[in-house]
Amino acid sequence: MNINNRLPLLEIKNLHANINDIEILKGVDLVIFEGEIHAIMGTNGSGKSTLSKVIAGHPSYEITKGEILFEGKNICDLDPDLRCHLGVFLAFQYPVEIAGVDNQEFLQAIYNARQVSRNLPKVNPLFFYDLLREKLKLVKLDESFISRNVNEGFSGGEKKRNEILQFALLDSKLGILDETDSGLDIDALKSISDTINTLMEKRNKSIVLITHYKRLLEYVKPDFIHVMQDGRIIKTGDITIANLLEEKGYDWLKK
Repeated sequence: MNINNRLPLLEIKNLHANINDIEILKGVDLVIFEGEIHAIMGTNGSGKSTLSKVIAGHPSYEITKGEILFEGKNICDLDPDLRCHLGVFLAFQYPVEIAGVDNQEFLQAIYNARQVSRNLPKVNPLFFYDLLREKLKLVKLDESFISRNVNEGFSGGEKKRNEILQFALLDSKLGILDETDSGLDIDALKSISDTINTLMEKRNKSIVLITHYKRLLEYVKPDFIHVMQDGRIIKTGDITIANLLEEKGYDWLKK
């Protein structure tokens, strides 16, 4: 992909971050351009999920050094909702259930919050329902899910698909999918992978896949794979890296 004279969608420079005075990120550098799919792999405790949360603005983490530039703007001091309005979306590894909150009302609320942030009018329920039906077809969710409480009683695959629905509905520029493959059987994994690939067909957004394993990357082909260890990205390459990790484990990187 020709990236000459183009500003990165996301650029992370020497990022350091703490939680409870414990340093987790110890100098992360990463550049992502529009239309790219990046996978971040690593063992538990390597800093993968922390990186996703810090990019999204999780308040429990403190950035002590470095920059996060989104379309050239430093977003380190922005609240999570403002980052979301700019186009940063984080799909959680364990989506929470919200008892008593109707899924359609929740989705309309976050959609209208985005409209307001862009100085656009809020949409009425009828207009939103038509829009939502289109997105439901895209992510292969039955319409019955929108009348249920948010994630309540959903299977693991349905919760993950509901997260992808939010990403599609908000039309975010950057989707960070934190272990989307976790807990999914092979059919659910293939189905969600198909949805991600459909969302990426126009290549007008970018995806970060955070995963332990190669199996997701067999269905969603990354442009780059990064390996994290001890709070840093220590290796970057193509699918060859995932193949080696599958064959030899993470210990081969220490040799």
